[in-house]
Amino acid sequence: MSYPKRTAALASAAALAGAAVLLAAPAAHADVVDVNYHCKTPIGDKSAVSPIDIKGVRSGSGYRITMSWQKGVSSSPVELGKGAMSPSATIRLGGADSGTLAVSGPPNSAAIPANTPIKISDLSGTYTPKKTGKVTFTAATLTIKALGTTTTCTPANNPKPSLTLDVTAAGGSGSSTGGSSSSAGGSGAQLPQTGPADSTVALGTLGGTVLLAGAAGALWLTRRNQAVRR
Repeated sequence: MSYPKRTAALASAAALAGAAVLLAAPAAHADVVDVNYHCKTPIGDKSAVSPIDIKGVRSGSGYRITMSWQKGVSSSPVELGKGAMSPSATIRLGGADSGTLAVSGPPNSAAIPANTPIKISDLSGTYTPKKTGKVTFTAATLTIKALGTTTTCTPANNPKPSLTLDVTAAGGSGSSTGGSSSSAGGSGAQLPQTGPADSTVALGTLGGTVLLAGAAGALWLTRRNQAVRR
């Protein structure tokens, strides 16, 4: 096999290997978690358990986080007309990050009868990683505003995370969960750590570099062989 053909074959093999690694990239882990909400309402305390689902979709340099309720929580002694109820919530961050993420959604699209569980619409917000590593998302406070009143519901059963994401801070900076890191050649520089979506970019760039290097090498070898034959 000639040098140019051998170089092209090696480049193709590297690209296929990169594709195999992409297929094996870890996905986000999500669970539907039962949350026991205790609510402080204008007419007294109420409680209700609702399964909570939290999903994350890559959006630019961050993630679009969506929180869903599978059952209604709290209730109103009077009917809430269309658009009378506005929900919002916070999601507690854990693992490599900390703090809370605010999520919100539209008012109720249909009237809610009196004394029936209030179904919360999906609430969303954008999460931008500040650190690299595994970040957990756990249901926190739910706030319901309706007819000039505010109802605050907090989890009473210390729920586990509904979502875990492998994330990378902007520029690849930040520390990973557990503080572990690798260095190259003893220089102390951390190797880049990427999440599922960032792995695609990083490995795609690596594959492109290999292909470009292979093409350049093939061109150099061809010119060198031609020069030698002359």
